[in-house]
Amino acid sequence: MSQTAVADSETGLPLKELARRNGLSSAGRMPSVFEYAKQVWSYRHFIAAFARARTIATLGETRLGMIWQVLTPVFNAGVYYVIFGVIINTRRSQSNFITYLCIGVFLFGFTQTVVQNGVMAITGNLGLIRALHFPRASLPVAVTLIEIRNMVASLSVLLAIVLISGEPIRWQWLLMLPLFALQSLFNAGLALFVARLGTKVHDIRQLIPFIMRFWLYGSAVIYPVTNFTHRFHDWKIWVIKANPLLVFIELGRHALMKDVELVGPPVELWIEAIAWTVLVVVVGYLYFRRGEKGYGRG
Repeated sequence: MSQTAVADSETGLPLKELARRNGLSSAGRMPSVFEYAKQVWSYRHFIAAFARARTIATLGETRLGMIWQVLTPVFNAGVYYVIFGVIINTRRSQSNFITYLCIGVFLFGFTQTVVQNGVMAITGNLGLIRALHFPRASLPVAVTLIEIRNMVASLSVLLAIVLISGEPIRWQWLLMLPLFALQSLFNAGLALFVARLGTKVHDIRQLIPFIMRFWLYGSAVIYPVTNFTHRFHDWKIWVIKANPLLVFIELGRHALMKDVELVGPPVELWIEAIAWTVLVVVVGYLYFRRGEKGYGRG
């Protein structure tokens, strides 16, 4: 106590101000919104290394390795094409159905995989969390980074499919760049949200496949969006149009396909995509940050 008093009397400053000037803070203090973001950014090299290590650990033991990052969405599109396009024959109501389908499958799969892996970002890495000190948001961000890398490879295959199917190269293809950036940020916000949710509701991991399957059918991935616009009106069609994944998929089809009927005007869809991205990033980030102190305990 005497040392504290001497220090205080020598500087003439309150202890709190003295600690601030020397870069000290209270133990266990929650960092501010901007401080936390700065901490996460300072660990960007760790995030990149962790994402690379997880990718190698996941695919390194398979014979085809990284090629599975491309083959998985291709096989999914093939299965849906046989079942819905050929057997159920939904391809009759949509020109160039294979491209229409692949765009939906690839873009939906991008978000689906982030959600499925993001829910385990904290609970699946408790050993790392308890052993090392780092901002826990690094883990769901790393999950998103892994899928961003995978999607970059998948997009090259998607563009090849679009060309082979007969779609012409147009300047609208460049719209895939801002669309990809928006969906990546949207996915990061979702990953942060479900990562904390997974620590609070352990059974959510079992529910995620059913939630994503319902979301798949509601996003016009495997059948024309006209199935919605011709059957529903008033508030029902408004709810359908508000689906963020439907918005991203429709914008992808607008960018890569010349003649395609959309659920709404492109400008309106872009506004919705931006609004959803900002909302999900902000909510996901704030929700995850609030639980920072509790991750890894218990």
